[in-house]
Amino acid sequence: MGFTRDSEALKGSSVAWGAETLDAWLRNPAALIPGNSMPFRGVQDAAARAERPAYLQAVSDGRVKAPDQAPPDLERTSASSRVNSIRYCGDASRVATADGSARIRWEFNLRFKTDSNANCLEAGETVPVGNGMRGSRAAVVFSRPDEISAFLRKQCP
Repeated sequence: MGFTRDSEALKGSSVAWGAETLDAWLRNPAALIPGNSMPFRGVQDAAARAERPAYLQAVSDGRVKAPDQAPPDLERTSASSRVNSIRYCGDASRVATADGSARIRWEFNLRFKTDSNANCLEAGETVPVGNGMRGSRAAVVFSRPDEISAFLRKQCP
């Protein structure tokens, strides 16, 4: 399916996935597939681990509907969600959108990301996406990594 961000250890693994191997993975991913890059230490509680395969089976059987985890459709955003520029001064960035408004974000709470999914942005377009923390964190999503620097400009009052 093209999961290019999987580690070489995971890609080269001969693990046959089933309830037992999923339990072993959830208990300790590094022990099941040494050298994988999964930033997850595991679930020590056996009862909690046992709930995962049961849930996956219920979703697979159609008894439970899986939550919609699809990324937002970034092609269909309004002018208030299209970034025109990002100006920074010191530890603050001012993110200006196509509707003429702007929001100031502390540099530590502003993340830059790219999106190449099926609903990705056109070249040269970018949008802000909230990242929790009661609206103080945000990610600005670009269509390609090489477009990030074109939006950033130092500008102090």
